[in-house]
Amino acid sequence: MIGGGAAGFFAAIQAASLGNSVTIFEKTSKLLSKVKVSGGGRCNVTNSCPEISKLVKFYPRGEKFLRRVFQQFSVPDTIAWFESRGVQLKVEPDGRIFPISDSSQSVIDALKREASKVGVVVKTKTEVKSIVRSGHGFQLGFDGYSEQVDCVIVTSGGHPKSSGYDFIRPLGHRIIDPIPSLFTFNTPKDPLRSLPGISMPNAHIRLEGTKLEYMGPLLITHWGVSGPAVLKLSAFGAQWLHDHMYRARAQIRWDATFTEEGLRIALHGYRESYPKRKISAHPLFQIPARLWLFLNEQAGIDSGLVWHQISKKQINRLLENLFRFTIEIDGKTTFKEEFVTAGGVRLDEISPDTMESRLVNGVFFAGEVIDVDGITGGFNFQAAWSTGFVAGISVNQ
Repeated sequence: MIGGGAAGFFAAIQAASLGNSVTIFEKTSKLLSKVKVSGGGRCNVTNSCPEISKLVKFYPRGEKFLRRVFQQFSVPDTIAWFESRGVQLKVEPDGRIFPISDSSQSVIDALKREASKVGVVVKTKTEVKSIVRSGHGFQLGFDGYSEQVDCVIVTSGGHPKSSGYDFIRPLGHRIIDPIPSLFTFNTPKDPLRSLPGISMPNAHIRLEGTKLEYMGPLLITHWGVSGPAVLKLSAFGAQWLHDHMYRARAQIRWDATFTEEGLRIALHGYRESYPKRKISAHPLFQIPARLWLFLNEQAGIDSGLVWHQISKKQINRLLENLFRFTIEIDGKTTFKEEFVTAGGVRLDEISPDTMESRLVNGVFFAGEVIDVDGITGGFNFQAAWSTGFVAGISVNQ
């Protein structure tokens, strides 16, 4: 087992529980590091989406492939597996599933406990440099020595650089060069950055010139915009944004339920009903006060004006700012600990029924090392558990 992350532990546990002698080789000193930091240290184990036809839609890359994987191990199986091993889970309103303890350590402890129970050997600070076919098995090359194994499950995770996959290439596998997924948008020249900490619970954001759009919570930060809506959009737009060097324009509708005509009627109606009311002092549409004042200023509406003093042109500008506020994206910010990549081992070179290489019998893959990635919300871990499970039970075949 190459890699001591979520997929690696899950695959190792399944393989060892079938009577195989299993060793996890982890190149760093840390095990399950992404599990540790996921969800702010709470570990977003999975998402409450039991229907496979709906579940696969949350994966920008790998939808068709995962459909067959999830038929063998999916969300209900994940929930049952962890709860039967003492990790009680809870579903949050947005569908994310966490341990009741609100601590990722609960998940880590369960995985380590189960691995120990079935006899998995774990070696840290042990980097596999090469995989070479040798007789009926493989020679794993390390610094200064090698070990003979019968089969190999590669669960080395995603890599920010293509060179991270170099030890796999000699097997004949082609690698889709990795690019970032799940990142926030930098807007260094946008005055919106003067409002860090303001969030909207159900915004809509769209990349101009594309059909790429997403809705959900949106957060204004010191460097731009973040929140689930932005992260999910970055995942589906990962390749397009990469090709455009992370320079683009995006339009924000501060409430996804807004319609242009509905806003127009509401604004004109408010002007007629409250002609002497100061505009800046009475935010509409549940817009936070600081954001409301900012949108007014951007529409050329002075903070001291009352409704009967502004023109239809100013109302139209305010409507534009509410319905399609435009930002200039110039760069991205990724979170190193929770870094997710698009790219990896090509899916057409792996069997989704077994996770075995179609090129080299006895080599299996699982987790983020393959060209599969999900949006934020527990979907990447679900892919790790599922691909790890299938790889682990398939080694005996």
